[in-house]
Amino acid sequence: MYDKDAFSQWLGIEIVDLDAGKAVLKMRVREEMTNGFGIAHGGITYSLADSALAFAANSYGRHSVSVETSISHTQAVKTGDVLTATAFEESLNHKIGVYRILIKSQAQETVAIFKGTVYRSSKEWVV
Repeated sequence: MYDKDAFSQWLGIEIVDLDAGKAVLKMRVREEMTNGFGIAHGGITYSLADSALAFAANSYGRHSVSVETSISHTQAVKTGDVLTATAFEESLNHKIGVYRILIKSQAQETVAIFKGTVYRSSKEWVV
């Protein structure tokens, strides 16, 4: 999945750990990711969390797509910060999965909390 994910690659995301219902991703914030305030654009942490959601939800081998997401930004993120997103599965059934993603800085401070709900199709990934 990552090999065809041009956006996650552009972000510089590295997969640290991947297991059924869980994903840990890491990335470094670059200058071009900042907004007019000189801090990371909110879309950067959102995108990192969204990628963690996608990898965790699709880890069972079934195509899963988000149907609802939300994020709370709790700390400012700056150029050079290394962010780690950890996706935890909170609920899973045949058609719906719910995940919580915590994004932490290199200082282990929580910088964002993301919640995502996915629809699980019956289509399987072909390896």
